[in-house]
Amino acid sequence: MIVWLYSLVSVFIISLISLIGISTFSLKEKELKKILLLLVSFSAGGLFGNAFFHLIPKAAESGFEIYISVYILLGIIFSFFIEKFLQWRHCHIPTSEDHPHSFAYMNLFGDAVHNLLDGLIIGGSYLTSTQLGVATTLAILFHEIPQEIGDFGVLLYGGFTRFRALLFNFSTAATAILGAIIALSCSSFIQDFIPFIIPFAAGNFIYIAGSDLIPELRKEEPSLLKSLLQITVFVFGAFILLSLVLWE
Repeated sequence: MIVWLYSLVSVFIISLISLIGISTFSLKEKELKKILLLLVSFSAGGLFGNAFFHLIPKAAESGFEIYISVYILLGIIFSFFIEKFLQWRHCHIPTSEDHPHSFAYMNLFGDAVHNLLDGLIIGGSYLTSTQLGVATTLAILFHEIPQEIGDFGVLLYGGFTRFRALLFNFSTAATAILGAIIALSCSSFIQDFIPFIIPFAAGNFIYIAGSDLIPELRKEEPSLLKSLLQITVFVFGAFILLSLVLWE
């Protein structure tokens, strides 16, 4: 019951992040962009931290076998497939004339698939240990904040009203709850599946952080001070995940 409670509370909190678009109503685009770049840096550090400090070491507890590398690579390939063929985009900069987006409904479908996978990963992580479940939830949470703001902008650009965009964004985010329920309901199967899903999740996180988030930070040429601030926030994001290992 504790595993069910932790898992469902975690995915529910992550689903609520989809409503963060409300907070952007009073912000000007220029102000929002500055905040988002720091959130993207923090998110990238958190995803890398979870992959390298938690997921991969957990997968390699009995020794680092070649299949672990294969599963990590499969996770990277899967993320690439979703992004390439389903037009799934984790863009974290709001839409504008200089930064246009399209395929709003396809974006919703891609996010629903991604969030379902997040729920499976969180449920599987809690089945392994509470500490791993918390670490995975934090890493996904860090990533969801800038992602959901970006997705909210995509829907507005696609012609959605603000209320409708929030409603649809929350609906796709809620598939994470379904993913966790599936993982917990099929716990005997998921337990056998964990040696695959943990390094597979690491591959997903590495792809998102390296192929999606960091390039967002390189789209403009910030000042030396801004660059140092982004790097500092990146390291801080990774350090938080490392601190969970040290605390354990």
